[in-house]
Amino acid sequence: MKPHLPACAAALLLATACASTPPAPATATDGVLVGANGMTLYTFDKDAAGSGKSVCSGPCAANWPPLPAAAGATASGAWSVVTRDDGGRQWAYKGKPLYFWARDQKPGDRTGDGFNKVWQLARP
Repeated sequence: MKPHLPACAAALLLATACASTPPAPATATDGVLVGANGMTLYTFDKDAAGSGKSVCSGPCAANWPPLPAAAGATASGAWSVVTRDDGGRQWAYKGKPLYFWARDQKPGDRTGDGFNKVWQLARP
């Protein structure tokens, strides 16, 4: 007996609907990327896009905390995961690691933009 094509198509659609895509680690708000906490994200000009590395560590990372990636996080689309020198994992967007700025106090603050001419707003 041949399977009925519409039933097979329905099963395929159901299987596709059940396969979930993990949520992006950040979203775009007012033209910039923000973390789940609503805080602005930044990129560091000294990080080479696509290198898989962050050069901001130690005191730099205390002022510019990385956007953390959980142990099971995997790359998808424009999102990738960087392994930091300290063994931690960090999200990157279009190959650039993402950071928060310790001096931003509330969602919407963008006080790190242009800091030392090497920190920029992360834009989608």
